[in-house]
Amino acid sequence: MFARDFAYQRAYQRKTHGKRRGKSVIIMRRRFDRRREEPRGPPVNWQPMTSVGQQVKNKEIVSIDDILSMGKGILETEIVDTLLPNLVDETMEVCTTQRMTDSGRKYKYRVIMLVGDKNGHFGIGVGKSEEVKPAMETAIREAKKNLVSIPLGCGSWECTCGLKHTLPLTIAGEYGGIELVLKPAPKGIGICANKVVRKVLIMAGVKDIWSFSRGRTSNVYNMSMAVVNAAKQIRYMKGAAYEVVTGSGQVAQQQPPVAEEAPEA
Repeated sequence: MFARDFAYQRAYQRKTHGKRRGKSVIIMRRRFDRRREEPRGPPVNWQPMTSVGQQVKNKEIVSIDDILSMGKGILETEIVDTLLPNLVDETMEVCTTQRMTDSGRKYKYRVIMLVGDKNGHFGIGVGKSEEVKPAMETAIREAKKNLVSIPLGCGSWECTCGLKHTLPLTIAGEYGGIELVLKPAPKGIGICANKVVRKVLIMAGVKDIWSFSRGRTSNVYNMSMAVVNAAKQIRYMKGAAYEVVTGSGQVAQQQPPVAEEAPEA
């Protein structure tokens, strides 16, 4: 424990006359400061338990977008570790929960984790445990299983750079009592959003965005899931529209119908 943390804990114990430990307060104070940037490598001794995992290990699937486009769920975290070795994580919130039992109150930690590669992929996960570290590990595993993809582009009419710095179109999402709208912005504007949406979009690789939100935006989990639901709206587009937005293909222009000649008498 650092010296400043020890002094902060001692001051808090003197203030509360030793009735409550200051450890949870120190963790709450650092809830937006925990970040681990070191990349993880692919697993060494991995025995896949699903067909998707077997295809990834046999290198039949080499991109995470192939799995998401097929609509198959990610049930093994090793799939993400293999296809996205540069994935990083960040703590969004650490709080305590309690439930009443016959033997008294039982306390647990609830951790919300954010993972992403800053290149169009991110995920949100929640974990609970009696200690903080196991809760963080559970949340990271859940975030990898809930990974989503968001295409990047230049969809603002004020910008014609053609770089992948914002969204290709306006998207909207809602979760709980929160409504969120994300609009493409020209290069250099930055992320005009609250701190929760900003952290999620930075992890997704978005650099410029306009945003509008309504509801109880102080709820970290609901706000993060609103961004996830907004990103999924692009996946709901079908056929040619999805190919145009994501740049995965080109749509052939429809030729005008040719009038048939009348048969000779």
